[in-house]
Order: sequence, then structure tokens, then C-alpha cells
Amino acid sequence: MQYRRFGQLDVEISALGFGCMRLPLAGDKSDPSQIDEALAIDMIRHAIDAGVNYIDTAWFYHHKQSELLVGKALRDGYREKTYLATKAPLSLIQSAEDFDTFLDNQLKRLETEHIDFYLLHSVTRDNWENKVLRFGLIDKIRLAKEEGKVRYIGFSFHDDYETFKTVVDAFPWDFCQIQMNYLDVDRQATIAGMQYAADSGLGVIIMEPLLGGKLATPPKGVVEIFQAADASKSPVEWAFDFLWDKAEVSLLLSGMSEMQQVVDNLAYADRARVGMLSEADNAAIAAVQKKFATYAVVPCTACAYCLPCPQGVQIPGCFAAYNELHTYDTPAIAKDSYDHLPMFNGEHAQAHNCVGCKQCEELCPQHIAISELMPKVTDAFK
Repeated sequence: MQYRRFGQLDVEISALGFGCMRLPLAGDKSDPSQIDEALAIDMIRHAIDAGVNYIDTAWFYHHKQSELLVGKALRDGYREKTYLATKAPLSLIQSAEDFDTFLDNQLKRLETEHIDFYLLHSVTRDNWENKVLRFGLIDKIRLAKEEGKVRYIGFSFHDDYETFKTVVDAFPWDFCQIQMNYLDVDRQATIAGMQYAADSGLGVIIMEPLLGGKLATPPKGVVEIFQAADASKSPVEWAFDFLWDKAEVSLLLSGMSEMQQVVDNLAYADRARVGMLSEADNAAIAAVQKKFATYAVVPCTACAYCLPCPQGVQIPGCFAAYNELHTYDTPAIAKDSYDHLPMFNGEHAQAHNCVGCKQCEELCPQHIAISELMPKVTDAFK
């Protein structure tokens, strides 16, 4: 395992972090709360045994079950082997006191006396102004650090670069978490934000390195470009290497749902180096970026923050089928995926059930105009 300095902190962090938002499921695969507990714990512990020392979770993940699972996984001495990260759920906080309530609950759920890395979750301009500033949450998180409940404080981010700069400059944060991959280089904070944060002394954590799994199984045209450049590397390794190549990146988070993914990602992390990409490698990635630009895809990462939909629409599944239809030469498979989407609330899952209430849009970290796209999804599968 390769380790990197975490901003200005005297901390060495593994190049690969274990993200606990996409753990393996048992039973009803459409229900994110049904974690395959035994397998998930084995995966997390296998990663820690191999040198991963950063485990990331959050209040919302797996319908509020992820933190409980992580707490169990870190029993038997594993808590002492790793740094633990979780997040204050800004969208649920309605007062300054709520911050303390959630943090105290998270400490209990995670079975720990302190959280190593604590983040304000999914900061946007709106919740920065109407939650963080309004309720004095910077003072709350600073006090939590002084009291020893958390060791390092940061924020995860989903908005534009100017907002990102405002947040970075507002407080001497220890670190930040931004979305970036070889497609997301100028959406949200991304490349410019990464550089600004690093120049400001912050550790930089990368989320969605595979864009919700899309970059793990890219279209045939993309695969051909990568294979022509280096057939020994998988699309996943290409995506990870794009990030590990950058000195500003402290670590990337991977949400792993199978043991083989853990094994593979550990091998990729062992090879990770700053400056590892050649000119030919960068040219291949540039060609892939151009190829992806020819596909009409929705930038959904299947985080499921939009669920459950009041009308039962399986929003991430609708977008996955729509993207499959537009990027692969398998329309029958895409149509079958769409026709057999798992249902929520006992209602029909397809896009035509959307009534345009926009409740989901308020929760979407990608700022997708879901209500505008649902009629397009419906038309595509008529």
C-alpha cells in the first residue's frame, strides 16, 4: 500500500480509502438497507489488513445502516488500525443543537469515543448560507474538535468553484472532499478546486472516481482506446491512475460491493505513484474524454439520495437504463432493464409515474434536472 501526506497534517493516509456507500446487499437487492453484514465486514477488514487506513461512511448511507455496520466492522482491534470518517447530515439539521444530537448519535452508532475525520456533508451554496452560517455550525464543529469528539474537520462539496473558494477561505479546515474523475474535470470544484485546496494546505479526498460505476464498465469505443494504449490495465485502473497521478490528491475513495473489487483495487493502489502517467497515457485519457462527449448520458452516480420517491419512481435505475440505451449497442437489454426496475413503496418504478414535484432535485448532489429528464426517459422506452 502506498501512503501520502494529508495536506499540512502530520498524518500518512493510504492512497486508497474504503467508501461505505455501496456495500454488498443481501436478500432484496433493491433495498439498500439490507447490507450483507458478514461479507461487508470481511471486505472492510481485508482492506485494513492490506494497509487501507481510511474508512468513510455517513449518516445517510444504506438508509442509515452504514454507520452501524462500520461500527461492527471496526470491533476486535480494527478501530485502532484505521482512521474513521463520517459526516454531519446538513440537510437534516434544523438548529445548532441538532449538530450535537447527530454527532453524539454517530459516536454511539460507530462504537467509538472520537471520529478522526468529521465532515459537513454535501456543502452547497444554499446549505452553506442557510445551514452552516445560519446555525453557526463552524463554531459547533470547532468546539467538537476542542472537546475531542473529532480530531480533524472538513467538508464534502457539491457546487461550483466560486462557492468552493468561499467555503475554503471561511475557516482553517484540515481537509475537503470533492468529486472528480476523468470526466468530471470542470464540473463542481474538480481540477481548479483541487489545486486551490491543496495550495491552501488542505488534504484533498476524491469521491466518485468511477462516477457511480460508469467508468468501471465504459462503452466499447472507450474500452478500445484504453486497450490500444495499455491492454494490461482495466478501465478501473485507468480511472484511478488519472487521480493518483496528481500530487494534490491525498487519497481516493472507492465504494466496493464485492470482495474481488477490494482485491483488485488494493493491487492498483500498490502501484499508485504521483506522476505515474506518461504522455501517451494522458493522450489516451484525452481521447476517451472526447469519446464520452459524443454520448448523451445523465451524470447520475446512483447515490440514491433522491430515494424513496413519493411516486415510487426508481430514479437511479431509470437513468442507468437510459444511459445504457445511449452508450451501448444493446437496446433490448436496456429496455429489459427499464421494464424490470425494482419498485419502491409498492408503486411502479418507471419514469412515467413522475409528477414533477422536484423533491428529488432538492436532494441531488449532482444538481440534475430530474423532473425535466423523466419525460425524455419515458419517450426513449416507448
